Amino acid sequence: MPAAGIYQSTLWFAAGGMLLLGTGCSRISDHPLVNTAKEEVTLNERSQVLLGQPLAWPGPVTGRANEVDGIAAMQIPVTGSKLAGTVVVEGKKFGDEWGVTLLEVRPDGGEKISLTTDLAARTGVDTPAFDPNAAASTPTTDTAPPPAEISIDLPPGIPGQD
Repeated sequence: MPAAGIYQSTLWFAAGGMLLLGTGCSRISDHPLVNTAKEEVTLNERSQVLLGQPLAWPGPVTGRANEVDGIAAMQIPVTGSKLAGTVVVEGKKFGDEWGVTLLEVRPDGGEKISLTTDLAARTGVDTPAFDPNAAASTPTTDTAPPPAEISIDLPPGIPGQD
């Protein structure tokens, strides 16, 4: 193959790779955690006060979402009338559902605010809360208690010698 043909094939391969990378980026922007994060930041009163209204979502969503491991972490650029910043969302997949484990607004040049508990309060969480003041419960079983004393009688001598 002439050198020009190899060069042209390499360019087509590189262009195809760039096309694949470009289409792969759009998938993460449609991830359920990204949609949940955008919804909460848009509806949340604290983020509205911090960033200002209306909100815009410029630029690409970055990060990763691993369907096999069920772990995801993404960064979403956000701008409001007062500030711009980044929304950070992390989550875990349980069965077929993604759940948010961390949701923060990190404004450029300001202090971050955590919206994880705000989201849980708004959407409801079915995870039982730990109450350190709750009375300890003892499990009930129908098995008989072990005998008070157990004796094992062994024959005299060392095992294996006749």
